[in-house]
Amino acid sequence: MNFEQLLDSIDPSIYQNLKRAIELGKWPDGRDLSKEQRELCLQAVIAYEHKHLPEEQRTGYIPPKPHQHCGGSGEVAEAEEEQPLNWKH
Repeated sequence: MNFEQLLDSIDPSIYQNLKRAIELGKWPDGRDLSKEQRELCLQAVIAYEHKHLPEEQRTGYIPPKPHQHCGGSGEVAEAEEEQPLNWKH
C-alpha cells in the first residue's frame, strides 16, 4: 500500500484518532508515539485536511490580515505606524 492509498483509506474517525494521538503523544491504548510515528501521523492529518476540509478549518491556518497598504484607483496609501510586540506572561 502506498501513501496515496493509505490516505484514501482514512475516514473521519481515523482522522480524529490521529489528531488526538498527535495532541497527547499517545495512541488510544496508552502507548507512546515515537518521533517517527508522530511525524507520519502529522503528515497524514495535513494531507487528509488538504483533501477534505476547507482552508480555514485546516491545521495551522492563519487568516489573512485585511489588505490596507494600497489605496484605491492607483493611489498609494500611507502605511500604518508600527507597533511593538507586547509579551504576556
